[in-house]
Amino acid sequence: MTKLMQTSSLTALLLLLSGCSNLNNLNTPVKPKIDETVEVVNNQTIKSISDITSIAFEWKKVEDPRVIGYNFYRANMHKDGRILKLVKTIDNRYATHYLDRDLQPNTKYVYQISSKAMNGVESKTTDAYVVQTAPRISAVSFLQALSDLPNRIKVAWRPHDDQRIAYYKIERFNTTLNEWRTLTTVKGRLQAEYIDDGLDNNEAFKYRITAYTFNDVATFISPAVEATTKPLPNSVQALNATNNIAKKINITWEPSTSEDVIKYVIFRSPFKVLGFTKVKEVSKDTLEVTDNINDDGKEYFYKVFAVDKDQLRSSEKIDPAKGVTLNKPAKPIMTLAQIQGAKAILNWTSAADRRAISYNVYKRTKLNFFEYKTEKYTDIQGLRFEDNNIVSGVQYKYSIQANDEFGLMSEKTEEAELILPQTKIQK
Repeated sequence: MTKLMQTSSLTALLLLLSGCSNLNNLNTPVKPKIDETVEVVNNQTIKSISDITSIAFEWKKVEDPRVIGYNFYRANMHKDGRILKLVKTIDNRYATHYLDRDLQPNTKYVYQISSKAMNGVESKTTDAYVVQTAPRISAVSFLQALSDLPNRIKVAWRPHDDQRIAYYKIERFNTTLNEWRTLTTVKGRLQAEYIDDGLDNNEAFKYRITAYTFNDVATFISPAVEATTKPLPNSVQALNATNNIAKKINITWEPSTSEDVIKYVIFRSPFKVLGFTKVKEVSKDTLEVTDNINDDGKEYFYKVFAVDKDQLRSSEKIDPAKGVTLNKPAKPIMTLAQIQGAKAILNWTSAADRRAISYNVYKRTKLNFFEYKTEKYTDIQGLRFEDNNIVSGVQYKYSIQANDEFGLMSEKTEEAELILPQTKIQK
């Protein structure tokens, strides 16, 4: 232990407050009851050791049998000036050590000690004993925050050199509340990183770190560092979906401009704003996919997302492309259905889309009250059909269907009913 400077001249300048052994009323001024015959602690025997927020004292006990303990008076020389307050009563004359805690770092304190006797009296105090707490431990010497990580920021620092360090407190600045908030405590002096995850994309965050001793004494706070989370990859451009291909929709796009894109994921929905599900994913070099659909005139909405090496997906806020499979050709318009001579004649015109390249004629022959026989005539190139294979008195029903170049067939026209009249027999 080292003995610090003693200032005997301060004794007359310092006002002693208290003398009461009840520490719940230490701040209530009470005039001490002094008995000058009670032995005083030898000023020359007082020794001390300072820490950051505490000071340890040692002294030689007094031999006066009337003494039952000791009173410690203290003043913070930066705040209290000349006013001493009773901070500790020790009720044991054989005690020769005392640890004064919860002090301010790098601060001068003045102490005076009296011997406590029975009946509430005490000796005169020692001369003023001035001692200073140790400075606060320096902040961590190096701190950095790493940017461009997906949904997270890595905070790293150099482990503190001071062997008294037990843990670190990590803080992040809350811009909404405009204050620093504790994120976590990292135990162990040699621990040197913390990963703050679950963050928004392309957002900036500030961090700082404070080291703490085993006695929970804080070091100086580090300077703040700032980092930004990785942005989402850029969206694809010129997204397009076809509306003129039979049984399929082709989806094309221009690539994302982000350099670390590794693939594209295609989603579709029958609705424009919801219900999107994944249908396919392709490599970064593929800019076109075909969605095979076994239906005509089927409508879907498509979104294509770029995915980077960290599995970040481009923004959801994009307009979908509408695609439609080729619809059936329009059904023909029947313009004539009649019996001429001994044959059935059908005439028609093509629909407005002009896609028909051939036609089918369906002929249903009535066999009995419940049953018909169906025949189909295909690859009819013109707009007229003549059926010579009819029998008088039998009911026939005809309908027409258009075919396009992709093999799609239109709906059938309404059936036209024809009957070849029976010939009268001459008697």
